Amino acid sequence: MKIVIAVVSAVLLAAVAIGYTKLNAGPKATADSVKVTGQQLMVLSNGRLSTVNRQDPGGPRDITDQRCDRAYASGGTIACLRPVGALKAGELAVLDANLKEQRTIPLTGFPNRARVSKSGRMVAWTLFVDGHSYAANGFSTSAGILDTKTGTLVRSLEELTPDQATDTNYWGVTFADDDNRFYATMSTGGHRFLIEGDFAARTTKQLFDNVECPSLSPNGKRIAYKAAVDGDPQKGWRLSVLDLDTKKVTATAETRSVDDQPAWLDDHTIAYGMQRSDGVNDVWAVPADGTGTPSVLVPEANSPAPL
Repeated sequence: MKIVIAVVSAVLLAAVAIGYTKLNAGPKATADSVKVTGQQLMVLSNGRLSTVNRQDPGGPRDITDQRCDRAYASGGTIACLRPVGALKAGELAVLDANLKEQRTIPLTGFPNRARVSKSGRMVAWTLFVDGHSYAANGFSTSAGILDTKTGTLVRSLEELTPDQATDTNYWGVTFADDDNRFYATMSTGGHRFLIEGDFAARTTKQLFDNVECPSLSPNGKRIAYKAAVDGDPQKGWRLSVLDLDTKKVTATAETRSVDDQPAWLDDHTIAYGMQRSDGVNDVWAVPADGTGTPSVLVPEANSPAPL
């Protein structure tokens, strides 16, 4: 049964004032606004857009009233996939730095991934149309891109490649710094391929096999992603890093199955969400070079995005 749900994009910019509630590990305090300065990390705390200091990610966080099922932020833009209500279908909303909506786009499906280009211009999302897991058979996804500068909207990447197999699916978009080139996962015939797309030319090409939910590093040289163990998603995924020049793949020190689109905190560290046995999510971090040990970065949170 298809689920109708809202997909939303929003915009969060460092060094702006927004309404929030500050929550500590201990007592709670309230305030009317907050000045976001320095190194900040945006996360979802119980479904609400929040920021934490990257130097103290486990410390106090500033929590807004804006609710999302998935979110990402960059360059002053937040992508927020909003939860569906009892009397409301899903949508994608684009918010400014004060969380004011700039645009909303109705969408159908279960919110799954969200990304924003470094400049904040390009917004992407992924929805489950049928199914709720990449490991299941017969799932169907839809991934789209919005150019917030021109208003150009591609509701599905299938529009870029009309002559394709009927089992083709796209998900997990990530953008290069030029606001034109992008990477994503394309599945067909039982394989998951990393594709490179040219948004202006409306073209895509296959690059590598067994690459899901890619995330381009800040320097544009590596892709962090989840690699299906033995090429079989039902066996889980290994968080890995692909060097685009040398084609070398490095498995990270995270050996648990990671079903998330990772986010680069910098050129050396990857953040990702992990769900506990009780259903609560934590944001974890691990070095990208295969060394070190995974550690909890932000407890009781998901959808990490460095600001």
